[in-house]
Amino acid sequence: MTHSIAVDPMEGYCLWSADYDAAPNPLLALEMRAVSGRLNVPPGARVLDAGSGTGRWMSWAQSRGAHVFGIDLCPEMLRQAERKPGLAGRSALADISSVPFMDDAMDVALCSFTIGYVKSPARVFRELARVAREVVVSDMHPIAARAGWTRSFRRGDRVYDLAHHNHSISGMDMCAHEAGLVRRWRMEVSFGEPERAIFRSAGKESTFDKVRLLPAVLITSWRK
Repeated sequence: MTHSIAVDPMEGYCLWSADYDAAPNPLLALEMRAVSGRLNVPPGARVLDAGSGTGRWMSWAQSRGAHVFGIDLCPEMLRQAERKPGLAGRSALADISSVPFMDDAMDVALCSFTIGYVKSPARVFRELARVAREVVVSDMHPIAARAGWTRSFRRGDRVYDLAHHNHSISGMDMCAHEAGLVRRWRMEVSFGEPERAIFRSAGKESTFDKVRLLPAVLITSWRK
């Protein structure tokens, strides 16, 4: 019998950190596939991952010759990032609502699956716009959230549901506009065949053809 337990994000990610990278996640795989095909990060670019977790996007940007930096509020997730090649000393324990960098210190600020854990995103947008020329925010699509999709992970017979906030597209656009940002591009992406294998490995392939009909991830790039 499966037990569902509601947890706050900090507690959840502390528990999830040890096997976060080991368990394939179709949402993260879809986001990585979509963003990596669209985002231009030239060698030498300065990239901030705001809500960096285990350093997934830091590793990607570094492999393209970028100078990477990460901030996160979960020390257990940051410890996982510190163990990855080239990422030691590249992260700081900090809040994305109060970024510890100078104005215009970054070329790109990525905020991946983190904005939903912030009650009011306006301050986050102001901070990201302050430190970076380009701001890229991705999260679960509001339509998927309204359909009942959760931010959760399984540990044995327990499913941990992370508390979060569902921000509207228009609400985030307004926050970005008020922060002095102009939208460059937006993607509303759904699961495709590359993600089918992840569903299959989790024993959920029977649900794949249904969930692929909904937009799963919303990704937007803004510039100053």
